[in-house]
Amino acid sequence: MITNRNHEHSIWLSYSDQKQNLRIPVNPPEIKIGDGASGKTYEVSGLGEINVLQNPKLTTISFESFFPAEAYPFLASKTWIDPVFYVIVIKDWMEKKYPIRFIYTGPTFDINLPMSIEKLEWMEAAGSGDIEYSISLKEFAFYGARPVIIKNDKASVKPQARPSDKTKPKTYKLVAGDSLIKVARVQLGNEGRWKEIQKLNGIKDSQLKKLPIGMLLKLPG
Repeated sequence: MITNRNHEHSIWLSYSDQKQNLRIPVNPPEIKIGDGASGKTYEVSGLGEINVLQNPKLTTISFESFFPAEAYPFLASKTWIDPVFYVIVIKDWMEKKYPIRFIYTGPTFDINLPMSIEKLEWMEAAGSGDIEYSISLKEFAFYGARPVIIKNDKASVKPQARPSDKTKPKTYKLVAGDSLIKVARVQLGNEGRWKEIQKLNGIKDSQLKKLPIGMLLKLPG
């Protein structure tokens, strides 16, 4: 379960093309992923085969955990912030009514989806200062107006490809556990492009195993 392999898995909520990022400080024991018709529950430490991302229905994701009031040894990250701040930031995103990014990275696969925050429930755990919460997300489908064509006194809608739901950030800031291979896989969708990132940022081979946390990388187009 996740309590034994916390640092192999990371969950991020990102807003406005990574201008604001929240890392979930305590990994949930499980994530519920639904395809709109039926749902399955997977262990975070071994989600197994994932096919829901190709399903034509919008994906839903929900999980429960808590925001810690102190630096417990099992935190997913070495840094943590006041638990109330997490609630304030997430509620602010909800009020702005703009999609966020749900990003999950693990040793076997990753998830990177634009999503709306459908529901956030929270309460302070008695005596500890921790905030227990549950959150529900729904895949956000980008869309745009489709032009109408008039021909021979008949109206038709011009076919239009669905806009890509994948953001194309120009830069990325390294976090704990990152490598160029993981960055290429999550941000570019192809881990084989890590050498492009290395070349673009002038990183020597001798530096690959000791990239500093917080380093700002330029990403190829």
